[in-house]
Amino acid sequence: MIKQRLFTPGPTDVPPEVLVEMARPMFHHRTPRFREMFAEVSAGMKKIFMTDNDVLTIAGSGTAGMEAAIAEAVPRDRKVLVADGGKFGERWVKIAKRYALDTDEVKLEWGTALSAETVKEKLATGDYGAVVTVYSETSTATACDMEAIARVVRETDAILIVDAITACGALPLKTDEWGVDIVASGSQKAFMLPPGLAFLSVSERAWKVIDAQKPRGFYLDLRAYRKSIAKDDTPYTGPVSLIRGLKVAVDMINGVGIETLWERVSLLAGAMREAAVEMGMKVFSRQPSDSVTGLLYPAGVDDRFRKVLQDKYGASVAGGQEKLKGKLCRISHLGYVDPLDTIGLIAAMEYALSDCGASVEIGKATATATKILRDWR
Repeated sequence: MIKQRLFTPGPTDVPPEVLVEMARPMFHHRTPRFREMFAEVSAGMKKIFMTDNDVLTIAGSGTAGMEAAIAEAVPRDRKVLVADGGKFGERWVKIAKRYALDTDEVKLEWGTALSAETVKEKLATGDYGAVVTVYSETSTATACDMEAIARVVRETDAILIVDAITACGALPLKTDEWGVDIVASGSQKAFMLPPGLAFLSVSERAWKVIDAQKPRGFYLDLRAYRKSIAKDDTPYTGPVSLIRGLKVAVDMINGVGIETLWERVSLLAGAMREAAVEMGMKVFSRQPSDSVTGLLYPAGVDDRFRKVLQDKYGASVAGGQEKLKGKLCRISHLGYVDPLDTIGLIAAMEYALSDCGASVEIGKATATATKILRDWR
């Protein structure tokens, strides 16, 4: 019997406390009990997003949240700048074009990120009403300098829409202080829940744009969510079990403190990157994200590594996508994962690489990580 451990960057592992809460008997969502719980969840989410604005909760994946933001908050009479440096940037380009928005796609080499300089140059024309970018591009394990990009956008009348799906709760994100207009995230990442919820914080500047336009969606009309959250409610059937689990997860996160969690994620990622060198692996990204690490396989090793890692040692990691398929693996450092999990994973990776024919000194990478993680908190 092998215990299975999940190290994929979504869905991530779900704490037992959350699973137990979600398994409790159902209750009706149009009740004072639900509204009281939802009010507590919403207040806790503001601390994680570091915002005074409401954090809207939508039943759907993170893509639903991003589509709502792009469809409703991008001015239709001006260009939208969309960064495409991976599978998710590519998705936001497709969504913008589906809504017939005047889309300027900034194609980036995979493993690199949108720069503040590029954004400044583009916005200097005055042609743009919005910028859409991914903070942590999960497909390439790459992060941009979101604070610097926000600083540039804030000096213009454009709004900034950020895919923070593998960033919120894991990477530094000061929504109000940086001036990020819309932040989108999802339940199955750092929030330690099953897939099924999208979260959006929306600034007053973004609301002015939304209110000035006729809504395009019905279910994704953000005005409906704003109206309902003012009454501590959801506009449509609330996913009671997921929100019950979210209440537990939010309390766990805020019990530790979001800034402490940022430090922990950074420490885990740093230990993994250092250990990778000892195992003959290379970090793919030139601007690595701390929430997920992409590691290129050593010569002679292919995706059989992931199968061995899972079947023999019980550790599941994600593979590469498109041009990276079969060339790398992607490892999560967000959510319900701690240093002991990471040390165990690195040991299993040493074994699996050796099983796949790579020359690995068993224990060397594990020892490196152990030293780095000694003073975690």
